[in-house]
This record gives sequence, structure tokens and C-alpha cells, in this order.
Amino acid sequence: MTGLDVQHHEGLRETYAGTWQGLTHDEIRAQYPEDYAAFGRGEAVRRGGGELSSEVADRSVPVVLEAVEKLPENGTLVVVSHGGTIRTMLGRLLDLDPVQWECFGGLSNCCWSVLGRGARGWRLLEHNAGTLPVPVIGDDT
Repeated sequence: MTGLDVQHHEGLRETYAGTWQGLTHDEIRAQYPEDYAAFGRGEAVRRGGGELSSEVADRSVPVVLEAVEKLPENGTLVVVSHGGTIRTMLGRLLDLDPVQWECFGGLSNCCWSVLGRGARGWRLLEHNAGTLPVPVIGDDT
């Protein structure tokens, strides 16, 4: 127990996937083959008419940056969210082109990433920490 308050932020919710919500990868592949193939190629696709990855970053990163500004010197911020949302936050904070955000792969359940501030901005110190890398359901399928 840390004694710290938990704060909920709508901006940290998972990506809204429109009509793809609740479907398996096989179901999406069968029902939306062209969009699914484009998504697999890394194209900016509104999965099921839902959010683009860049839009997820647009709503989640400001939540993180606002919380960082409130930290005491040498403070630590813990952000808990879904893997897709975390991936977009990492990509945006590290100033990577959105097509490169997939390089992080899936974030396994109960694992974490660690960012630190360097002289030239954010640096990725750890990713998918807490376990040996194991396949994440839906990753590269």
C-alpha cells in the first residue's frame, strides 16, 4: 500500500474499435478483410470506424504530461492503462513517427514500461518488464 489516491482519467481508456469491439481477430479478418489487411500493414485505419492510434495519443498523452508537471522533484508517476493506449503514449512521448509505434509490440498483462527524462527528452528505459517476453494474444496474428 502506498497511501496514494488512485485517479481515473477517461483519456487513458483503451482504443475504441467501433464495430470491431468484442470480435476476435478471426471474426474481424472474415468480416472486414480489406481494413484488417491495411491495419496489418501499418496503415492508419479507423478499426471498425473507431479511433486512430494518433487520436488515442492525442487524448492520453496530455493526461500523462499534466500529471508529470504535478510531481515533486524526483517523483514517480505510475500510469495504468491498456496495452494499445500505452503503446501510443510511448510512441508519442518518444517522438516517434506513428508508423513506428508498433515496434513496441504488445504489452503483456501485468507488465510495465519505464520512461525517464533525459537531456533531450523522454527515454525508454524498460519495456514489457516484469516477465520474460511471451506472445501476447493478437500480436502478429
